[in-house]
Amino acid sequence: MDDLDASFFRRAPVVCAQELIGAVFRWRGCTGRIVETEAYAAAGDPACHTFFRPGARLFVENHAAGTAYVYLNYGVHWLFNVLVKGPEGAGFVLFRALEPVEGISRMAKRRGRTGPWLLCSGPGRLTQALGIDGSAHGQIFLGRARTGILGGSAAGVAAGRRIGLSRGQDLPWRFYEPGNPHVSQ
Repeated sequence: MDDLDASFFRRAPVVCAQELIGAVFRWRGCTGRIVETEAYAAAGDPACHTFFRPGARLFVENHAAGTAYVYLNYGVHWLFNVLVKGPEGAGFVLFRALEPVEGISRMAKRRGRTGPWLLCSGPGRLTQALGIDGSAHGQIFLGRARTGILGGSAAGVAAGRRIGLSRGQDLPWRFYEPGNPHVSQ
């Protein structure tokens, strides 16, 4: 498996979100297969931070494709996104769920859980299990010694409506590996 570089994220957010299913996310001693993502478009998507946050629009303008966009959701959970910027438009891909592969005992300790299906099945659980917090915001993490994304494959990719939103729910921009027990519920 090859490391994905910034060029992977120089395309449309929806394409990147779909093609990340099955890839392997490495973060400081923990790894997991990406089994669920959501795409957000910087222009015209009422669910994207750029729709209502000037700081998010500046982030898109001032950072390169493949940069980590991490924020605190409702003051409770850190959420991990990757900036996407291509000719088809800019936006973000939210990592919603991973299938744990390595560092499982470390993930379980951080989460206070032992069942592997509960470690990273949801965007808040995922960041807690991997120890991702606001210090990762704005980081270039691809292809580093302890962080990055390796190409991979999925048993299939299904699409559905995004979850937990008050706006933009109708867009089928949530992608997941069907039948995988680590996909969020």
